[in-house]
Amino acid sequence: MVETFHNLMLGFSVALAPDVLMYAVIGCVIGTLVGMLPGLGPLAGISMLLPATFGMSPVIAIVLLAGVYYGAMYGGSTTSILMRIPGEAASVMTCIDGYAMTQNGRAGAALFIAAVGSFIAGTVSVVALMLLAPWLATFALRFGPPEYSALLCLGLLVLAYMSSGSIPKTLAMAVLGLFLGMIGIDSMSGYSRFSFGINDLSDGLGIVPVAVGLFGVAEILLTAGQEFPPTVQKPKMRELLPTRQECRDSALPIARGTVLGFLIGIIPGSAHIISSFVSYGVERRLSKHPERFGKGAVEGVAGPESANNSAACGAFVPMLALGLPSGPITAVMLAALMVHGVSPGPLMIQNQPELFWGFIASMYIGNVVLLILNLPLVGLFVNLLRVPYSYLYPLVIVFCLLGVYAVAQSVVDVWIMLGMGVLGYGLRKLDFEAAPIVLGLILAPILEQSLRQSLAMSSGSYAILVTRPISATLFAVAALLIAWSLVSLFTKKKDWRKEVGLAEQPGE
Repeated sequence: MVETFHNLMLGFSVALAPDVLMYAVIGCVIGTLVGMLPGLGPLAGISMLLPATFGMSPVIAIVLLAGVYYGAMYGGSTTSILMRIPGEAASVMTCIDGYAMTQNGRAGAALFIAAVGSFIAGTVSVVALMLLAPWLATFALRFGPPEYSALLCLGLLVLAYMSSGSIPKTLAMAVLGLFLGMIGIDSMSGYSRFSFGINDLSDGLGIVPVAVGLFGVAEILLTAGQEFPPTVQKPKMRELLPTRQECRDSALPIARGTVLGFLIGIIPGSAHIISSFVSYGVERRLSKHPERFGKGAVEGVAGPESANNSAACGAFVPMLALGLPSGPITAVMLAALMVHGVSPGPLMIQNQPELFWGFIASMYIGNVVLLILNLPLVGLFVNLLRVPYSYLYPLVIVFCLLGVYAVAQSVVDVWIMLGMGVLGYGLRKLDFEAAPIVLGLILAPILEQSLRQSLAMSSGSYAILVTRPISATLFAVAALLIAWSLVSLFTKKKDWRKEVGLAEQPGE
């Protein structure tokens, strides 16, 4: 512990150097703006900034790119809460209750809770990264294709079980998302599937146009179809802070989201996105009043926002400790280090402690910077609600069009966004949840590749999924979950029959 403390002091001596500190602040500001812009996300922001780091020192380069990464986690909540448009994919779940709080006149409180939850989760997860990185990275190495297949199948079932709505409807939307995720070139055979000769679909459907369409465009279509549009809200200063009850209700979701996000973050894949889905489902299942979710429950903002920020830090565990990227974002950052002649892994910790611990210390500083940036600006963000809807929504549509087009300069992505907007409008009218579609779209490529790699390892035998200890345990949990759901469904059916007087009477 003493050695760790000395190493951390070394890190702060590096991170508090004027030039490093300046670039940490610049990265946080850019990341916040990138997170707020629909269509742009941390991956796009980091990719665009990567060439600009070539003349920098390795410490400054990694600090700048990391600031963009977790700054985007903060910024993505703003448009989700105020306009129901996810700034980036990890903010999809924040749309649901964050926007409902805005409609209830609690936009300022939602933004405040999101910022504080993100700060707490980010700080705690940095401490966990510092203390637990070697052990957690070693455990993550035990996950092979069969284990990932089992984990992702369990994740889809947990999503359906945690849903407060109809389990069949939730699973149907998740399956639709899985089908959409199969569009594009098959990574193992190289054949193009369901792209209908459209070259822009070779890489599959982008998460951004799908999410912006299902949530942002659909919301605008719903509002435009109302006889009387929502009244312009004029928040007062005293409404910008959460009440004591909202703070109490947020405490445990922030704690649970922090732990869940960090653990999920070390697993390869779009961890910061998946963690927000899992956290939202857990909070809805544990709540004493699950009927409030979707109508402005503060837990539905605190949990997912804490989880995605914690997962952002957890994703650095395998990258720094083993040199293994846990997703496309950390892969780009890994490439940035290698361009600067740095090889991440255990040798980096031994040979370049000032780089490793300087990066850790910069994450502490980055969380403080982001809290300072976001809290004073809550009032400014909330003032967006003063703009009349007749002016605001056309601007939002234009903003979405430009943002989605800017990602890949593809007109096809714009049409996908519009098509998903129409689909989302129909689903909202029919009382279907759109969030499982996004999760299915994210998980489809990972699930398919893991399953096919498992079968390749076993020469086509599915037994490999239940003969390895970790995957067998995960599938056993999935089976128990299905059995429990069936028992609950049967019990509810009997209770319903009793309530309406259809149960058999004695002597009949």
